[in-house]
Amino acid sequence: MRRQSTTPRRGRPLGAPTVVKLFGELDFPNAARTNGRLDPVTAGDHPHMVLDLTQVDFLDCGGIGVLCRARRRTRAHGGRLSLVITDPRFLRLLDTVGLTGSFDILGAPPDTARPADDGPCTAGGDGSVTAAAAPHS
Repeated sequence: MRRQSTTPRRGRPLGAPTVVKLFGELDFPNAARTNGRLDPVTAGDHPHMVLDLTQVDFLDCGGIGVLCRARRRTRAHGGRLSLVITDPRFLRLLDTVGLTGSFDILGAPPDTARPADDGPCTAGGDGSVTAAAAPHS
């Protein structure tokens, strides 16, 4: 009879997070485009993503849907998602819809990230910072 190890197996450790800086309006009209730019980041094994919402001017139910989709996809691939939120209105909105406990909320992006570039949102777990989101209306 072969004995199985009782030592818990650990998955691949999470590397430095990919920080995606969202800007403009995170709303229903822009949700599909934003999802399309976030999907590659959440598609790999064990994605570690931080969504920086400090430059988001407006957040509605469509934006909440984007956040929930990113969280669901990240978890489905064994990863982790955090949000950088400094606007008390957005914190209140998450609380109102019962999602405050569903996200890791940070007050600032992690120190492991490099400054944001203006390029498209691309996949990566190397601590790079990418930009994505809706234009200012």
